[in-house]
Amino acid sequence: MKQLISRPDISENVKASNAYQSLGKLLNALESKELSMETKDFINQEVNQLNSILTNDQYFIKATKSKENNIIKLVEKKHKIVPKNYYKKLWMVLGMSAFGIPMGVAFGLSIGNLGMLGIGLPIGMGIGVAAGTVMDNKAFKEGRQLDFE
Repeated sequence: MKQLISRPDISENVKASNAYQSLGKLLNALESKELSMETKDFINQEVNQLNSILTNDQYFIKATKSKENNIIKLVEKKHKIVPKNYYKKLWMVLGMSAFGIPMGVAFGLSIGNLGMLGIGLPIGMGIGVAAGTVMDNKAFKEGRQLDFE
């Protein structure tokens, strides 16, 4: 796979430097996994596009994060390989919205005070974190987890 080009002038911008280093860590973690040629070609294309952007471009940080997200989504979809805590973060949000809000509405209506709607959010968050942690542990045991967060 292609590597990111060295950018010595990036250290002046902390956000850009952190985003660029994060993408570099992701690419290094993916080196150890067996990926299809189609996936490797996509990753190389993303890296080439990012390497062609100037560091001082106003869209550099956004492009770097976008490339990282695109690569993570593709690898998760095609190979079921995920970063650490991927499912925990995903299911925390889903738990709050899918379980927490309906539980809060039911609790608020049963008491007769819809101001208690927010009480279901932490309950749903706990359910989501528990479900996500189980899935993350399963991915780790199956060797589908990257050494990257």
